[in-house]
Amino acid sequence: MTTTTLGAVTSADGTEIAYHQVGRGPGLVILHGAMQTGHSQIELAQALSDAFTCYLPDRRGRGRSGPAGPGYGLRSEIEDLEALLDATRAPYVAGVSSGAIIMLRTLLERLDVRKAVAFEPPLFEDADAFPPDCLPRLDRELAAGRTAAALVTGMKAARLGPPIFQALPRRVLELLTTLMLKRQDGQSFGQLAPTLRQDLELAARAAGDLAIYSQVRAEVLLLGGTRSPAYLRSALAGLERVLPRARRVLMEGLDHSATSNTAQRGHPDRVAAELRRFLQDA
Repeated sequence: MTTTTLGAVTSADGTEIAYHQVGRGPGLVILHGAMQTGHSQIELAQALSDAFTCYLPDRRGRGRSGPAGPGYGLRSEIEDLEALLDATRAPYVAGVSSGAIIMLRTLLERLDVRKAVAFEPPLFEDADAFPPDCLPRLDRELAAGRTAAALVTGMKAARLGPPIFQALPRRVLELLTTLMLKRQDGQSFGQLAPTLRQDLELAARAAGDLAIYSQVRAEVLLLGGTRSPAYLRSALAGLERVLPRARRVLMEGLDHSATSNTAQRGHPDRVAAELRRFLQDA
């Protein structure tokens, strides 16, 4: 078993950002997505640990890190990632889902990151494509303690789940989600549910023209799965058109959970092979 150590850095606003550290070699920061913590990609880090020192932060409001805070926004997330990059001097970064949005925005400001991996950022190319009633509805459901309803709202907004998910009535989806929470670690989901608001806010604010990313200077691997929602694959194709130095890889048969640990239906070994190939390619 690969040894995991714990560490922490302090962000610009004083918030402590905790992280797991695994492996040896050049530094690679892996930034998780919605309803996750740094540990959600620990198996991916372990698969890369012979060649890279992997840092897996708990984004603010999650795990051992400090709270999101009243001034939360994209700038907070960028400053958190920058604090970790400053402390570790890692030349590589990988962002998963909403973590990839944060990573891409950070790359606009940092020239010291040599290579980056963006796994399926939920970028809507049309600014009006993000459902406008999503965030108010989510706020109401979270305030009422309706975790299952909030998760359904988030999944519908992000267009996740199998095709039938979008077609089923909400009452059926909420019942199925409630049953899922009972079978899995409902306490963890309950703790993470409020953070879903942060991730959806990031997606809403980032929606629109992708041309801003034409200023990114790092070499970028755009990674996704063939079974992921069409808009996520479309976002990767759009980024490939605007990023100056990018390549796109779709992994056959995988979906949006690909980077996660195997217990969460991930395929970390397959994802690790793609990261290794890209990062070690001279």
